Amino acid sequence: MSGAKQAAGATVAADADRLVRLSEQLHAHPETAWQEHRSARWVAESLSEAGFDVTPGYLGLETAFLATFGSGPFRLGLCAEYDALPGLGHACGHNLIAAITVGAARALAPLADSAGLTIEVYGTPAEEGGGGKIEMLERDAFAGLDLAMMAHPAPVDVAEAEPFAVSHSHVSYQGKAAHAAAYPEQGVNAADAFTVAQVAIGLLRQQLPHTVRVHGVLTNGGEAPNAIPARTEGRWYVRAESLDELAETEEKVRRCFEAGAHATGAALEIVPESKPYAEFRTYRPALDAYVRNAERLGRRTHPNPVARRMNRASTDMGNVSQVVPAIHPYVGIGSLPALNHQPEFAAHCVGGDAERALLDAATALAWTALDVAGG
Repeated sequence: MSGAKQAAGATVAADADRLVRLSEQLHAHPETAWQEHRSARWVAESLSEAGFDVTPGYLGLETAFLATFGSGPFRLGLCAEYDALPGLGHACGHNLIAAITVGAARALAPLADSAGLTIEVYGTPAEEGGGGKIEMLERDAFAGLDLAMMAHPAPVDVAEAEPFAVSHSHVSYQGKAAHAAAYPEQGVNAADAFTVAQVAIGLLRQQLPHTVRVHGVLTNGGEAPNAIPARTEGRWYVRAESLDELAETEEKVRRCFEAGAHATGAALEIVPESKPYAEFRTYRPALDAYVRNAERLGRRTHPNPVARRMNRASTDMGNVSQVVPAIHPYVGIGSLPALNHQPEFAAHCVGGDAERALLDAATALAWTALDVAGG
């Protein structure tokens, strides 16, 4: 092992208590998309303490930041996520993502000059449906990076990200209220519109390819059982293998929602919650380097096919990968049978296995940066 890698590993080890505290602090105080004010501040402060130059409220986004260190020719981007899931807290482990990124960045900072690095840590809000990285991309973040990286918790280790492209939509029907017993004919039932749409989507699934997913929740189904529902609302996701397949599928799903409007007379409105998330384009040299480094730390891809499927989860890091070379490996936290987006998984995002994953992933990312920059 090179002296630089030894030094980076030693820094991560020395920072272990600090990194675990940061992870636990984020885990104990979950904040959802665009509301991560404390989380962004805590992550940024941990970098400022290591000498990083921090820009809060980066590009006009209140819970984004940029932290930079060094002036070398190789521009390395490390992405920190820290938003939680509504009602589930850190059931996708973004508390660990943030701490992993901080650990890798702090490990590389003392080596930046000798390794020829400019380290850029991007605090990226609203990954869970809000498309924070897409908003940042549209404001010219990440432009010109030589490599962008992050590592994501999962039940088991999986090196390569193969996420679905995804769109997120808010769907609503506007009907007309009326007394359900005395004057039902005067009403326009917005809840029936959603029922028709969901039945149509269920039937459509028979003709959809295995690379497509359509799913959603009803967030407002009416006010009272004795009143015809005047308004109903829901949130719906469409996933596909690529942005092209996504656009084709969205048109079919839209027709299902239009069927609900036509059948009931309710007015339909579909509003995107973010720009679509893209499929991932992996930068193979960096991924190969990450695999070698992870294996050196004793990490191996688990054979369990169900547990490995977390690498299909959609991410706005896919959009970043379309613009700059990028990797997005998954690091296992030993959570089986608990899987991402379950309360049990959130419980596994602190404690012994999670702490080992944090330190291993931070070290592996730092070593990978050194390998690729020294290329």
